[in-house]
Amino acid sequence: MKKSILVAADSSVSTKNSLDYLARLFAHDNDLTIHLLSVIPTGGGGKDWMFEVDPLRTETPGSDKRTMAARRHLKEAEERLLRSGFAKEQIQTRTKTATSISNAIREEAERGRFDSVLIGRRGLGSVGNMFFGSTSGDLVEKCHKVPLWIVDGHISASRFLLAVQSHPASLMAADHLAFMLRNHPSAEICLYHSNAVFGSQQVARAEDFHAQWGKSWCDKYLDIDNFLFYAHAQLLVDNGIPRHRISQLPVQMHLDVGTDLLRQARQHHCGTIVIGRRRRDLAKGHLKGVSDKTLKQAQNIAVWLAG
Repeated sequence: MKKSILVAADSSVSTKNSLDYLARLFAHDNDLTIHLLSVIPTGGGGKDWMFEVDPLRTETPGSDKRTMAARRHLKEAEERLLRSGFAKEQIQTRTKTATSISNAIREEAERGRFDSVLIGRRGLGSVGNMFFGSTSGDLVEKCHKVPLWIVDGHISASRFLLAVQSHPASLMAADHLAFMLRNHPSAEICLYHSNAVFGSQQVARAEDFHAQWGKSWCDKYLDIDNFLFYAHAQLLVDNGIPRHRISQLPVQMHLDVGTDLLRQARQHHCGTIVIGRRRRDLAKGHLKGVSDKTLKQAQNIAVWLAG
């Protein structure tokens, strides 16, 4: 089955890092299509957005320069992917004028039915914070219909850390991971559950999984009392991931689960952490805090949010 990824592209180092990350994982995957999107921010009097609805409208000098720059960024991004091993027919490019970059990316992702959205971020601030408020932070808050991949810095490790929880969103994340890694020749996945010393997560009921995976599959594989380790592994195997490339790490207790996930990823040479999440309006307490804290502290690692 064909896979498609929407990649936000500009001239930044973070875009180059995200393209290199994509190439290291999927350069030889012929079933993958990459859609490069460069958003042209409006300026001046704020009228440039009208080009979206009135293509005959005359562009301002400022918007013309921004359009030329966006097209140059797309060309550079495409050439980088081609040098990394992707075929030209696997790459599509598009510019979009908008008042909000994050909204434009989200709307494009939802309209285009992409399997994931990839965006590189510029990293932590000088005092180690203020991830939120950025384009990537806005997408984390608002983009829930499409899995979101946030790439921070340069990533060389190729293993995946899948954070397992006794919740359907966690199995959905495993399903997304298995789909994206289908036909991958060497990807390795570590299953890990981090227990919070303080605070607790509401455990789902078996019936909560029936609509997505069916009662017969759930009766056979769900191990809710074991954090769904077996169910996650079985779902990966069902989607073509060889069992010998799936490992289970010991459960540990930690004051800060987000910090623990990052520590485990570094310790086990994982360049990507995959976290299942519920819709923002349903996420409360533990689950919401884990994804937020992991993203805020992530350096030279990618975080996938799916669910």
